Amino acid sequence: QVQLVESGGGLVQAGGSLRLSCAASGRTFSSNRMGWFRQAPGKEREFVAGISRSGDSSDYADSVKGRFTISRDNAKNTVYLQMHSLKPEDTAVYYCAAGAWYRGGYPSIHLYEYDYWGQGTQVTVSS
Repeated sequence: QVQLVESGGGLVQAGGSLRLSCAASGRTFSSNRMGWFRQAPGKEREFVAGISRSGDSSDYADSVKGRFTISRDNAKNTVYLQMHSLKPEDTAVYYCAAGAWYRGGYPSIHLYEYDYWGQGTQVTVSS
């Protein structure tokens, strides 16, 4: 079982930056693919970024490429999402997700390939 706790959300002006963190419990963190998803009001949850078990491979939604960076520190059981040049359309609840250890270690854009979810952190970008 993996428990995930996100932090770092808040209110920021357009063009600003935020860094989200996700702390994971359990001894298998380095065996879990990790990802960030977001959900805006009235919209479906969507993929933002994913990272492999070792951190040597990552993938991004087209809407955030060049602005967001996902990283992980396996020694600290933590995954990060650095967000720059934020836009009002980035406003959403951001969720951290982990894939079970028996799944592949490569980054995945699919919700169904993640088994554990945090409660989310709100990011609001004002214009």
